[in-house]
Amino acid sequence: MVLHFGWTWVGLLAEDSDLGQRGIHVLQEELIKGGACIDFSENILTSRADKNAFHIVQVIRNSTAKAIIIFSNDADLVPVLNELVKEKVTGRLWVASDGWSTSAVMSMEKYSQLLSGTIGFESHSGEMPGFKEYTGSLQPSRSQDDVFIKEFWEESFGCKWLDQKLFSDALDNRTKMCTGLEKLESLQAYNNDVSRVRFKNQIYNAVYVLAWALHDLSSCRPGSGPFPRGTCADIISFQPWQVPTMVCTPSCPPGSRNAAREGKPICCFTCVQCPPGKISNQTDILECSTCPWDQWPNVLQDHCIQKIKEFLSFEEPLGAILTTTSIFLSVIPVAILGVFVRYRKTPIVRANNCNVSYLLLVSLSLCFLCPLSFIGYPTPKSCLIRQVGFGITFALCISCILAKIIIVLLAFNATQQKSDLERWARPTLSNLVISVGTLFQVILCFTWLSLSPPFTEYNIDAEPGKIIFECNEGSPIAFWCMLGYLGLLATVSFIVAFLARKLPDRFNEAQFITFSMLAFLIVWLSFIPAYLSTKGKYTVVMEIFAILSSLSSLVSCIFFPKCYIILWRPEMNTKECLRSRVTGLWTKEKKI
Repeated sequence: MVLHFGWTWVGLLAEDSDLGQRGIHVLQEELIKGGACIDFSENILTSRADKNAFHIVQVIRNSTAKAIIIFSNDADLVPVLNELVKEKVTGRLWVASDGWSTSAVMSMEKYSQLLSGTIGFESHSGEMPGFKEYTGSLQPSRSQDDVFIKEFWEESFGCKWLDQKLFSDALDNRTKMCTGLEKLESLQAYNNDVSRVRFKNQIYNAVYVLAWALHDLSSCRPGSGPFPRGTCADIISFQPWQVPTMVCTPSCPPGSRNAAREGKPICCFTCVQCPPGKISNQTDILECSTCPWDQWPNVLQDHCIQKIKEFLSFEEPLGAILTTTSIFLSVIPVAILGVFVRYRKTPIVRANNCNVSYLLLVSLSLCFLCPLSFIGYPTPKSCLIRQVGFGITFALCISCILAKIIIVLLAFNATQQKSDLERWARPTLSNLVISVGTLFQVILCFTWLSLSPPFTEYNIDAEPGKIIFECNEGSPIAFWCMLGYLGLLATVSFIVAFLARKLPDRFNEAQFITFSMLAFLIVWLSFIPAYLSTKGKYTVVMEIFAILSSLSSLVSCIFFPKCYIILWRPEMNTKECLRSRVTGLWTKEKKI
């Protein structure tokens, strides 16, 4: 019974006689074999007047076991019951052996609250009222279709019913035939002891017990019920064999696991929440299980759900904003290029190496379009293009800026000081600077692609519950070398522009390049810690933001002042203005 109801935490109490000790010993073996645990096992000392009642009651009081099995007779158990009543020990379910389960003690008023709900074992015997009269009235001829009466008749009288169609050939002369005229009164067992029909008697009693229980359940009135505080059971939610749970520790719910307590039996454990990434979908699990790679535990950690697939897409608001911004900014260098082409014969355009300016504007427009390769589902092709395209176009852009400022510096010094530098201030030098600066980045990027190219990766470790679709750079060393080379070009350009800051500033762009390269360097130096601290799609967002903001500083610092003079201050866009500014500054410097 204990195992049937799932009671895994019980206490045992037995008298110290041979019968009690043998019973408790067998019970202990069966309980342990069935997976139950025993909180305590105490003996009723029959040799003592108090039966060791005080000690037993203290053990029961301090125990967490709610079900207590007692092997004892009623006389030896009474002192223990009296002590339990005295100490007001309640809330226990007693399981009685046949030695005291039918004793008059069970019906005594002073034990009613203590023993309420006690379950006892007893072999039922006794006469069933009306059963003898009922069986005496049975006649097979009255119920020819009742197969149970015929079977009962054959077993009682040791005869067989004759069936002409099926069994006439099988019967021999020694078979006794049933006639239906046999008398049940002639059976000695029937006449002397109907109670010996134990199986029928148990069915009879079980039906009546259930019937009376349902009757009492339906007629129970709140305040006078048998449960604590006089409550009644809810007949609507009544469940057959509805008994209390007797365990040391309640079952650990799904989402947790059993953890053994040190120094306690295995039935006493602690419920521990499953660690992140693991689940348990049953009660009392010893080890939590890991979800498949593309799934993640739900909030309760009792089953796995599909992980969120994340990448920076064109459809989401952030991706749409960055796409629109990238396309819009790429148009600005093209518009400026149109202005420069239209006013290509004006002094301000010609004074700043118009061919290099054209190439710089084209490279700036391409750089603004680079973020488009970072947005959308990462494919093997897009992973190969995005960083390489970004690195090469940026190297071309910064090489153009470096070439412009070198040519301006050499041309001005050659003109004013009549030095040999004039022969270097030619387009050949600018082409060489641009070619060498860009070629080195091209070699670096193609070496990267040849040895350890970027590839598509499903990152399941970056953020819990998400699968990040991203491009693995393949070689982090190559990636940072590519960025480092861009930083080197920008630093050299900044230094050269800083050295040229004292040249005449009416048409000189050295000061503007100095500010633009300073802003460029600040953006990318800030990008490094931001890039390393972000995860998932926001890593891509940070790189796109760095690209767009650094390029915007170049366009605004280098070309916006020129466009302003060309379009809104044309009186400043003359040779006389340029010459007067240069001559005045040179004369002033000679006097100093």
